[in-house]
Amino acid sequence: MSAELDEQQNATVGMTVGMIEVLILQPFNYAKNMVQQQRTISLNPMIMYRGVGANCINMGSCTMIQFAVGGKLKSMVSNQEGNDPNKPLTLGQEMSCGIVAGTMSAVVGSPLELIMIQQQRKGGGVPTRLGDIMQNPVNITRGFVGAAIREALWTCGYLSIPPVVRRTLMESYPDTFDTNDKARVPAALLGGLFACYLTHPFDTIKTCMQGDIEREVYGNFFQTARKISSDSGLRGFYRGATFRYGRMNPFKLFLPRLNLSLSLFSNCSAVFLMDLMREKIGRLMYPQAFTD
Repeated sequence: MSAELDEQQNATVGMTVGMIEVLILQPFNYAKNMVQQQRTISLNPMIMYRGVGANCINMGSCTMIQFAVGGKLKSMVSNQEGNDPNKPLTLGQEMSCGIVAGTMSAVVGSPLELIMIQQQRKGGGVPTRLGDIMQNPVNITRGFVGAAIREALWTCGYLSIPPVVRRTLMESYPDTFDTNDKARVPAALLGGLFACYLTHPFDTIKTCMQGDIEREVYGNFFQTARKISSDSGLRGFYRGATFRYGRMNPFKLFLPRLNLSLSLFSNCSAVFLMDLMREKIGRLMYPQAFTD
């Protein structure tokens, strides 16, 4: 989200960024969902890309809302009476904008993720899975609380934290971080840590609920949390975190002793990718909005 762009421009950039990210990283999303539900991962691309259409609409729509709402809020905060419109927002202001934008996006994102997860589990097209879900209409809200909390914190991690960290590094260490691109990697690492590990327990609860619309194992939000905790303890809430944070780093999977150094190199590809695309695509699509 950018304060330089209007709502429609931010929405267009957000939709583009979200769909590109899904097409690149869908296999990692699939693997994460399977591990969270304690199901076997298939390496068949046809299975790994099940639900990619619903996920493209999901991520495109959610990112569109996050960019549009977040950009509008940032613009409103910047232009408040007594504020210097040219002064960068504080971390608290950035995060508040991200939390509101993320929460609002879950209204659209949660039902679409429900369809995608049902497709990943059972196959079939969107009409078939939607028909199954709507046999009990209350299913359409299943997992919403977990999705709303996750999206609120995730939006902070990829939209609010990296710009502040980049700016801080460039101001504090100008010799080392003399350009945006040099500061982008550490900013993405920090944003990714925040976005992944703080949100992952809520994502696990949501995924388990949405994978079990029959309620054979998982009940409501709190019942699902208790079930995961009783089965696996705290570790159960972080099932699939490697795929979500490391984005399936092959070295991390096959050379576990090199986990730390290699994961530091490759951990935050999603946050890095979206932070980079947010800036580059925005300037590419609407160069007239950026004077700097």
